[in-house]
Amino acid sequence: MTDATIAELTARLEVLESEADIRRIQARYMFLCDTPCPEFGVDDDAHRIELVLDLYTEDAVWEGVGEYYDGQFGRAEGKDAIRAHFNRFWGEKNDPALLLNAHYLTSEQIHVTGDTAEGQWIHMQPWLFADGKSLLRSSRLNNAFRKVDGRWLISRTRTENVFVAPLPNHFAEAYPSTSVLLKP
Repeated sequence: MTDATIAELTARLEVLESEADIRRIQARYMFLCDTPCPEFGVDDDAHRIELVLDLYTEDAVWEGVGEYYDGQFGRAEGKDAIRAHFNRFWGEKNDPALLLNAHYLTSEQIHVTGDTAEGQWIHMQPWLFADGKSLLRSSRLNNAFRKVDGRWLISRTRTENVFVAPLPNHFAEAYPSTSVLLKP
């Protein structure tokens, strides 16, 4: 093999490894946002929020855009503002309580350029509440990533609503109050 061929193969391998790392970090973010949180040993939302923040750059932006999300989520710049955003979501317990939500990602596109990347997904998310009400939410994601000290991190989460649809009350007959999937 020539040096040029080895260099080309190395560059292609780096892109593939970067895509895999980005895919894992995006999936981990969604995993940590699920309710109940499936990460074993995460006993409270404050711990969960710190695990989510570990996935972000210090200067990251989290924003909801478009007709539906502008007023609901707004824009948070930097880890402290993102922490406050998640504290409002998880830290302020609402009635009726959120019993279950799960994030399903599809339509993935990841574009790597050196130490930066962008990724787009569509996600579906059922929500179940303590009063029996349920809904199905779908959003598009346009996220940015940056490699910091050899590790890919999220530098922007940007979400836009596709739709929110009510589901029949009590549509799910069985769901866990806690997750034990990853329990040793």
